[in-house]
Amino acid sequence: MEEETADKHVLTVGLVAAPGLPRDLADGLASRLTKQLAEHTPDVEWRVDVLTEPLAGAAAMDVDLVKVAREHLVDQDWQFAVCLTTLPLRIGRRPVTAYASVPLGVGVVSVPAFGAVEVEDRVAEAVVRLVEGLASDKGTNTRNSEGGRSRRARLGVRLRDLRQLSSPVGYPVTDRDTVRFVTATGPGNLRLLLGMVRANRPWRLIIGLSRALVAALGTGAFGLTSPAIWRIGDAMSWPRLLALGFFSVSAITITLIVAHGLWEHARSPVARGRVRLVNVATTTTIVLGALTLFAALLVITTFCDTALLLDPVLERELGHAPTTQNYLRIAWLVSCMATLGGALGAVVESDLTVHQATYGYRAQNHSETERG
Repeated sequence: MEEETADKHVLTVGLVAAPGLPRDLADGLASRLTKQLAEHTPDVEWRVDVLTEPLAGAAAMDVDLVKVAREHLVDQDWQFAVCLTTLPLRIGRRPVTAYASVPLGVGVVSVPAFGAVEVEDRVAEAVVRLVEGLASDKGTNTRNSEGGRSRRARLGVRLRDLRQLSSPVGYPVTDRDTVRFVTATGPGNLRLLLGMVRANRPWRLIIGLSRALVAALGTGAFGLTSPAIWRIGDAMSWPRLLALGFFSVSAITITLIVAHGLWEHARSPVARGRVRLVNVATTTTIVLGALTLFAALLVITTFCDTALLLDPVLERELGHAPTTQNYLRIAWLVSCMATLGGALGAVVESDLTVHQATYGYRAQNHSETERG
């Protein structure tokens, strides 16, 4: 809502955020943005509203994010709106960190394009600069400046200010009244990939897959109570155990991808690079989730076998006095078996559950800015 106080002009910015990481960032940015914008434009009182919009998430199909944000701007009586999305936006091979539709007073920020570290600081700086560029001459002198300038002149001022933005937003590419900020192809795509994986939150993967988790824990419990497994673990060398660990992590990764159709195929040549990036992000997410599962199982089984398997019992089964190495080998073998059990449990998970837990980026549902 735009209003006049006794001393300051009041402007409201709406943050339209996708569920998940963007919404979490928006909540944390609200008060921070108010202070930062006030520091840059002390003659304006800024207000920041936050609104969750599922269409701004990665599952959205053919959605015009500018239009979505503009509708909220009109409905909520905001002066500016910035959409925080999980969509990886690109122009050709170059990642787009943000873009702004100057006449509509709307900006879009692709959260994954800012990487996996210092995301909140980078997104906050990007939003501040976008709003400043969109606002331009909307300060306390708004009435005088707008009265003496044509609409095209005012748009020119805002376009000029937006073009002056630099890191972390990138460098500007102007198309009529829209400014897009792109980064270098190599470093930008690597940062985008890392941001996509972080937005997927792979450490939460297994928590969302209850059947896989139950199957893994059940298999692990069986292994810990099986004398045959103790003897096999004692006899295996570490290279063989490491190979088995690699196999078990690969098995649950491949099972999730194949059984639930997580691998995308490009529908057109122009989308090939985007789909490749999506597939790499999805695979990396699942691998990290599987490694998290394996590490958690290893900690649990190591604690359980040292606490429950007494030395006299193991000595009778193994034929020699057990050492720390014996306990670690048994724990590692049981963790490998449990991970394989989790792969079997992953087969019977529902597709919806798996997609919610792992699938931040569905290629055919993206409303990207793709250019040849």
